[in-house]
Formats: sequence, C-alpha cells, structure tokens
Amino acid sequence: MARTEYETAVAEFIRSKGITRCPTVCLAPAQGAVSVADQMALRQRAEQLEECRQEKLRTLSNPCARWVA
Repeated sequence: MARTEYETAVAEFIRSKGITRCPTVCLAPAQGAVSVADQMALRQRAEQLEECRQEKLRTLSNPCARWVA
C-alpha cells in the first residue's frame, strides 16, 4: 500500500467512525486544575502505597518474621 493510499484510508476511517485526533496531546502536559480534596486523596493514596511497599520490604528482608508473630 502506497503512503498516499494509507493516508487516504486512515482519513476515511476517521471520518466514517467519527474519531478525532489531537496531535498536540502528546506535546504539552494537561492544563487542568485539580481540586484540593483530590490532591489530598492522591497524597493519602501515595502514602498508603508507600507504607505497603515498606511493609513488603520488611517481610521479604526477614522471611522468618512471618512465623514468629
């Protein structure tokens, strides 16, 4: 398939399916505003994940600790 045929086929697919593309999406970060509540929830989630990761590391570094408790 020649390049022009490919581009024509892609353009037709996009037109027929109603799909739009935005080539600038990958070029710049999003400019959306995040609420304070969402920021807090994200921070808490990150802290929970870090605690789980630390606990897993403690368990893996001392495998006998599972049996002592």
